[in-house]
This record gives sequence, structure tokens and C-alpha cells, in this order.
Amino acid sequence: MQKIRVVIADDHAVLRAGLRMLINTQPDMIVVAEAGDGLEAVRQATETKPDVVVLAYKLPLVDGIEATR
Repeated sequence: MQKIRVVIADDHAVLRAGLRMLINTQPDMIVVAEAGDGLEAVRQATETKPDVVVLAYKLPLVDGIEATR
């Protein structure tokens, strides 16, 4: 079974860590990358080609809405 690949983007490291722990406990999901700002989120998503991106809308450098575009 292929796992759902997830990127987490939020500027709060504790929140990212918590989401990573929750997601990685699911048998069909895995976190493949994390980002603390919008530019890094775009870079990580481009490099890892995830199935899902969990993206905060308020991020440093580039907000989540612009990063989604």
C-alpha cells in the first residue's frame, strides 16, 4: 500500500511537531517535509511532490494563500 505523502507548513515548530506525530501514526500517511515559512513551503512541495499540503494561511515571507497559487 502506498502512503499518502504530506507536507506541513506552519511557522510554529510545536504545532508542526504535533501534526507530524499525529500524521505519522496513521498507517496510510507519512510526513515527507516541513516548512516554517511560505517560501520554504513552496520549495518543499515542489521538491517532494506530496499528495497533501497542510498549509497555514498566515506565514512569514509569503502567506499561505500566495504559496497556494
